[in-house]
Amino acid sequence: MIERIVAPPLGANVYLIMDEKKAVVDVGGDFRFIYNALSKHVDVKKIDYIILTHSHFDHASATADLKKVSGARVVMHKEEFEFAKQQNFSSSFFGIHFPPFEPDLIVEEGDRIELGEMEFKILHTPGHTPGSICLYDREGRRVFTGDTVFPNGGFGRVDFPGGNPHQLIQSLKRLTEIDAEFMYPGHDNPVNNAMEHINLSFKFAKMFL
Repeated sequence: MIERIVAPPLGANVYLIMDEKKAVVDVGGDFRFIYNALSKHVDVKKIDYIILTHSHFDHASATADLKKVSGARVVMHKEEFEFAKQQNFSSSFFGIHFPPFEPDLIVEEGDRIELGEMEFKILHTPGHTPGSICLYDREGRRVFTGDTVFPNGGFGRVDFPGGNPHQLIQSLKRLTEIDAEFMYPGHDNPVNNAMEHINLSFKFAKMFL
């Protein structure tokens, strides 16, 4: 079961995955909100993983507090952790600083996280941030895309610190080569026909970046 929670302050998607092991993909920016929302579906202390697609505050700033109360292992790409440290766990664009944290599991391209029926392959998709990742469940034909790609031709901004338009185009090209039916983005609604949306995003990114 996948439960979507739209979290403040910027409407980032948080996904609670209920499998043999339980995982939260991104956590939003308001710890009290996400704790209360998750508690409606699961004993928070039974969450096994907090998987961060990237470290922007609207997706990650509740991480330290949620890790403390849940005991969940924080999963993050090695380049994204270095980027978060360089940024001092803050957003200079928004003037927001959030509690620092240490990941428990540093992942790289091709690593896998097994939850039960679902197994995620880590796809390193830089461009929005240096260590952005997508999570690809090949058997279930699902992909969690963070802020790399959005429905209807959308894609992540590259004008924040760490953004890189060339890398984002290459990441989108790489995503056109997977086989997914269901896409779970970091903002906006999850969609079916994932590849149509991904291909459109790649097309638009080549035109505008």
